[in-house]
Parts: sequence; C-alpha cells; structure tokens
Amino acid sequence: MRIYFTGFMTSGKSTIGPITANVMGLNFYDLDKEIQKRESLTVTKIFETKGEEYFRKLETKVLEELSDEKMIVISLGGGTIINGNNLELIKKKGILIYIKVSPETLYERLKHKTDRPIFKEMVLNSVDKDDFTDKIKSMLIDREKYYSQADIVIETEKNRFGNNIDLLVKKIKKKLYERNIG
Repeated sequence: MRIYFTGFMTSGKSTIGPITANVMGLNFYDLDKEIQKRESLTVTKIFETKGEEYFRKLETKVLEELSDEKMIVISLGGGTIINGNNLELIKKKGILIYIKVSPETLYERLKHKTDRPIFKEMVLNSVDKDDFTDKIKSMLIDREKYYSQADIVIETEKNRFGNNIDLLVKKIKKKLYERNIG
C-alpha cells in the first residue's frame, strides 16, 4: 500500500501525511525533506544554485526510489505531479490524495514564508494581497488538471483537524477495498 499526498505548497501535506501514516501503521516520507537530506541543501538553495530542472530530475529519482518501498505514505512537493511521469508512477503504484485549500488560506500561510522558491521574491518585495492571491489562483488553475486526477480529495477547511484525519482514513480504506489492495 502506497499513499501519496499532493496539494499546493502549505496545503498541509507534511502535517496530515505523518499523522495518517501513524494511524495506519505505515512509514512516512516527505519528498522535499528526503531531497534536502541527499543534497544537504534546502529546496530553495537547490533552485537557486542548481536550477529547477536539476531539482525536478532529482525529485523524480527520489520519488521512484521511495515508491519501491511498500507500506508507505509520501508527502509530495507542491509541483511533483506536474511531471507526467511522476503522476503516472503515482497512479500505478498507489492512491493519490489531493488536499484542497482555498487561495485565501494559502495566501495567509505563504505571505511571510521566504523558503518557497516560487513566492520568495513576492514575500521579500511585499507584493500586495490581491496580486499574491492572483498568482496562487493562476497556479491552482494550471495544476487543476493534475490535482483532479487524485483518487481522493479532502477539503481540510470544512472540518476540524481530527475529523479530517478520521474522514481521510475511512476514504483510504474504502478506496483500498475497491481496488482490493488493502
């Protein structure tokens, strides 16, 4: 059983992922953290010093290696599934869960973060809320064709955190039963 969490940056993948893994008795990996360990650099530094193309190739390599393990939960990077090969691998090997969060909530979570390469300049230059939110909305629209391929969608703003985990585990078990891979 392999469970993959996708969603926009700061959607909660790295928070919900390990809790879900713990509840289900699975190992947990955060893809970005695994990449950072291997490179001894933050994702931002990798982008700055080696470029996005290098990062995306490394991301695919690490994803493939982790996906060889069974009984895991992996929190993907915000853009991991944009690579068609990654999405194909994920869909073939496991269950893809999309954590859906509103652009306004994403803005509140991102507005002071300088550790996100795509938004670093906007944060440092104090770009106004509307422009920042428009950028988030634009990226969400671009990524929707990938996110929409998730097996399970969970909107975390609709329920309390504990309820989200309970609901999610039930949906995962149902999906596993449907696929007869539980």
